[in-house]
Amino acid sequence: MAREILSAVADAASLEETVDAIAAGFDFRVEESVQAAAEHLARLSNNRTFLGDLLLDQLRDAHRTELGAGGYGPQAIVLSPVVGGCFLRANIWPGERDKCLQASGSASLVYGIAHDHNFDFLTAGYFGPGYRSDYYEIEYGDIAGYRGETVALRFVERSALHRGRMLHYRAHRDVHSQHPPSSTSVSLNIVHVDPGQEWYDQYGFDLDGLRISGILNPSASETFLRCAVALGEGGALDLAADFGRNHPSTRMRLACFEARAARESCAAARDRLWREAETAGDLMLSREAHARRTANSAVEQHEQRKAQDHESPADDHERA
Repeated sequence: MAREILSAVADAASLEETVDAIAAGFDFRVEESVQAAAEHLARLSNNRTFLGDLLLDQLRDAHRTELGAGGYGPQAIVLSPVVGGCFLRANIWPGERDKCLQASGSASLVYGIAHDHNFDFLTAGYFGPGYRSDYYEIEYGDIAGYRGETVALRFVERSALHRGRMLHYRAHRDVHSQHPPSSTSVSLNIVHVDPGQEWYDQYGFDLDGLRISGILNPSASETFLRCAVALGEGGALDLAADFGRNHPSTRMRLACFEARAARESCAAARDRLWREAETAGDLMLSREAHARRTANSAVEQHEQRKAQDHESPADDHERA
C-alpha cells in the first residue's frame, strides 16, 4: 500500500517558506530526498491557519490573483507553480452527508473508483477524519493495459488519512479505492511532475473481477489527433496511419485506429482497420482491436436484421 511516513516535526512553516524549500527539488527514487520533502510537508501541515487565510483572500479578491487563476478544480486547489519538479496542492474531500456529494454523486469526486497513479506524491491529512481507502498493490510491468485484463491486485488494508498521517503514494504500484470521510476533510500534497508523465498509463480497476476497467489519463496529444482526423485537415489521415503503425505509445496507436474507424460509415471498412490493428504486434492493441471487431460485427448483424425486417412486408405483398 502507500507507504506511511512517520514524522516528529513539530514546528510550522508558511506556504511561501514551503515553496522555497521544495524549489531545490527532490527525487522520489532517493529515500533521503523523500524524507526531506516529507518534513517540508509536515511543517506546512502544522500551520493550522494558512489554508483558511488563503481561501478567504481568494474569495475577497474574486479569484483575480495569480493563484486563483491557476486553480486545479473545485475539489483540488493548486498552491504553487511547478518548482523543483513538483508542486503543492490541497484536496477537499466532502463528507458522506455533505450536500455536494449527494448532488454530484460519488464518481464525480473519485470515490469508489479504484485507481493507481502515474506519478509519485506525498499526502498529509490536514483537516477532518480523512477519506478512507482500500489499499492494494500491483506489478505494473506485468500489465498490458487492455480493458478486461485480469490483474493480480494484492489487498493490503483499509485505513483513513486522518489529520497528521502522511503517506507516499508510489507511481504504478499503489492502488486505492477511496470512500467518503464521515465529515469534510482536507489533505495536502507534494506532487512530482515528470516531463514524460502523460505517456505512462493510469488505470482504473474493477475490484469485483480484479480486472482493468480502463485508462484514466487520455493525453492532449490523443485529443488533438482525434480532432485532426475528424476534421480531415491536411495529412491527418496519413499521420494517423503512420502513428498507428509506428508510435512508441500503444495508447496513441489505439487512438489512431479509433479515430480512423470513427470516420468509416461502412462496417466492412471498420473491420479491415481493426483487423490491421489486431495483427500489429502489440498485446494491448490486439486485445482492444479484437473487442472492437466483435462489437462492430454485432452492430452489423443488428443492422442487417433491421433491414430484413423492413423489407419483409414488401416481399409478402409481392407474393400475395
